[in-house]
Amino acid sequence: MGRALKELTKGLWRELPPFRIVLGLCPTLAVTTSAKNGLGMGAAVIFVLVVSNFLVALLRKIIPSKVRIACFIVIAATVVVTVELLMQAYAYPLYLELGIFVPLIVVNCIILGRAEAFASKNPVFLSVLDGLGMGLGFTLSLTFLGGLREVLGAGTIFGHAVPWEAFEPMSILVKAPGAFICLGLILAGMNAYNRWTARRGDSDAPKALEAINSCSSCGLCKLSGRD
Repeated sequence: MGRALKELTKGLWRELPPFRIVLGLCPTLAVTTSAKNGLGMGAAVIFVLVVSNFLVALLRKIIPSKVRIACFIVIAATVVVTVELLMQAYAYPLYLELGIFVPLIVVNCIILGRAEAFASKNPVFLSVLDGLGMGLGFTLSLTFLGGLREVLGAGTIFGHAVPWEAFEPMSILVKAPGAFICLGLILAGMNAYNRWTARRGDSDAPKALEAINSCSSCGLCKLSGRD
């Protein structure tokens, strides 16, 4: 039970994407013009991560190692097509808002990274928990970033006006440069927090600092032959 809880919660802080292991930055920067878009993209990624991890773990002993990456991509692409059809049927306005970034979930390094680094080496139950935890962390990150940009850049949250009488929205934050500004501030804040906890003797902080400055935990380096 302890292992299951660890796999479920690691994506919520210790390996939080994209703020800890800095993965999936393309949709993070592109679609987070509002909290609704961030939540919608995150929900789609949760579905793809959980189902693809489930299928990869289920078939891990059948898939030949030489073609495993191609098989992982086919599995992810199949699930993403399912997500696209569901969004077109039940959330068409959101689908139009997210645009090309829905099909691009196939090449999101979080999907392939979790399949290669975890699901291909672990049983189904733990793989599902891994996908759910990482997906929830990704969703919370995108929703937080989108909400921050929406509140400060448009004066609204989930489309509802924020009742600040003297507040003047900074429109640059809902444009492309605003994504880099907000992401940079969040990463700087997390680095500062980790260094502060490290000075207080928190044994987990050095590991957190290493996770921020390294992408090794995703397993993608192994795909290119690097150690």
